[in-house]
Amino acid sequence: MWPVVDRGVAALALVRLMQVSHTATLEQLPELINAYAAGAGAYDTAVFVVDLRETVLRRLTGKGPDAGADGQEFTVQGSLPGQAYQRVGLLSESTTENAPDGRRRWWVAVTDGVERLGVLRTDTDTDDDETRQAVRDLASMTALLLLSKRSFSDSYARLVRTEPMNVAAEMQWNLTPPPAYAGHDVTVGAVMEPAYQVGGDAFDYAVTGSVLHLSVFDAMGHDTTAGITANLAVAACRNARRHGASLAETSERIEQTLLDQFGTSRYTTGILADLDMDTGRLTWINRGHHLPILIRDSRWTTELACPPAGPMGTGLDLPVTECAEQLEPGDRLLLYTDGVVEARDTRGRQFGRDRFADFVRRHHSGRHTLHETLRRLMAAVVDHHGGKLDDDATVLLTEWRGGHQEKLVP
Repeated sequence: MWPVVDRGVAALALVRLMQVSHTATLEQLPELINAYAAGAGAYDTAVFVVDLRETVLRRLTGKGPDAGADGQEFTVQGSLPGQAYQRVGLLSESTTENAPDGRRRWWVAVTDGVERLGVLRTDTDTDDDETRQAVRDLASMTALLLLSKRSFSDSYARLVRTEPMNVAAEMQWNLTPPPAYAGHDVTVGAVMEPAYQVGGDAFDYAVTGSVLHLSVFDAMGHDTTAGITANLAVAACRNARRHGASLAETSERIEQTLLDQFGTSRYTTGILADLDMDTGRLTWINRGHHLPILIRDSRWTTELACPPAGPMGTGLDLPVTECAEQLEPGDRLLLYTDGVVEARDTRGRQFGRDRFADFVRRHHSGRHTLHETLRRLMAAVVDHHGGKLDDDATVLLTEWRGGHQEKLVP
């Protein structure tokens, strides 16, 4: 591949690809990526994006979301591309019989930091360390190109959906930040189900200097109005936070916003938290929500207690108490909604808090990335409930590395 010939050729190809992409549409990306990769020695390059539930990898064909027979896809579970996606790795196989002898086919995860967007496929004539690095570089550039187009592309939105989405879910998915983040010694991951019918659940996170803001909301009901309530709560939270409000002040402004809009007919529970990423000091408040769970050393779990104030929007005027906890390197903090622990099987048995915490502890103990653990967790919760949830289920998982920045990205 190109590093064997001239490493500068590879770098120039990626720069040129970036430059021409600025005015390109999403539909034009497959042809551009393939052309510039081929010019540097990588052939038959294709991009596959993961669906909303992370179950299938669908080819970005350049023909829109309804590409018919041209729209190739692979399952995340049980396929070689799916293994590359799960492991956030680089896997190879022999190319098809129509390719030149000795050519290798590569599958590599397409990621932005720790957010997994899909996988990239490409063929090369060589197999060495420089070739592998060049394939990873191409995947990194592909991630940036996808991110630059997806926010305004209906084709992308349709491609990553496997079933119709209701209006409340449409609002929620357009409101939330990306489901994965890594930086400044922390990793954050989030999942929401049912992905296409989510109503009143919402999560949010943001970074201000060395502070990571975290919040989870569970609005009353499971309809479009519940979605509006959750959206309003997140918007009010961001507005107050960006004006420098404290956690308590932020929750009070959320409450007032909901009271102004709905009176006391609609409300939301929630956890609002700030994590000092330099020191690991966590401060948080509880507005009538499930208590956060702390996992330490992959050996024990505990609930973080804090006196609850009333749900936001009830007008109960209960005192808001700010609590604090000192995290240790490697600690994992779980914020979640009741749909996770209250999912029931056919015999009426709940998934439960202990099973929930134990699942995260076991699957994330060096075997899987944080985000792969969450994917498997939500699949287990849905399966426990017979394949379809009656209530929204959301998890926001944060891991503080405490000075081990090099371990953030797999």
